[in-house]
Amino acid sequence: MFLPTYSSWSNRIECEFAALRYVALNGTDHRTRTAQDAAIGDYIRWRNQHARPIRDFAVGSKIQRPDYPTNVNG
Repeated sequence: MFLPTYSSWSNRIECEFAALRYVALNGTDHRTRTAQDAAIGDYIRWRNQHARPIRDFAVGSKIQRPDYPTNVNG
């Protein structure tokens, strides 16, 4: 899928990594790599247990229903 420059908000993986950073990493001081890995793993397990399909992405936006021509010949 083509993503325009400066539109990381429309890339869903960017949202997931931002949530991981805010929940598991920001404001923490992990003494070891193992502790940091455990915090990341805990977040991922929690996220997977509470995951739902994303249905409200770009509500009311043209990205949902673009008005591109249906038949383009060249």
